[in-house]
Amino acid sequence: MEKETTPSQSEWLIMEVFWAGDTSLTAREVIGKVREKTDMSPRMVRVLLNRLWQKGVLNYVVDEHDARVYHYSAIKSKEECQKEKSRKFVDSYFGGNRKNAMAALLQSAKLTEEQLRELEEMLDRCKEKDSGEG
Repeated sequence: MEKETTPSQSEWLIMEVFWAGDTSLTAREVIGKVREKTDMSPRMVRVLLNRLWQKGVLNYVVDEHDARVYHYSAIKSKEECQKEKSRKFVDSYFGGNRKNAMAALLQSAKLTEEQLRELEEMLDRCKEKDSGEG
């Protein structure tokens, strides 16, 4: 089985803190920011930071003045994680068939005219990109 490399739902909450600030943070700083939004325990935040490091989503540097303090920073952008999560979702639930996945999402969505226009523009860009590679 393939090793998981994307954040779980609870890990995503942690990553939102990093993506919002685009800076390195200590565990204590992350705990403070996460506690503003949820009642997650400090121990759980530390566990999730470690899992994110193991998945290659976060990196850390040991503080030069205190070896007990780690400064964490995001390795993967939110966009990278969203693309990887989307691909795994399509693979898991739609057997890798992107067309069926998109059709299911579109059929269940209530889109405004503006959103439909934006989707059409995205499809046009995809067509141009694909035809340019041939």
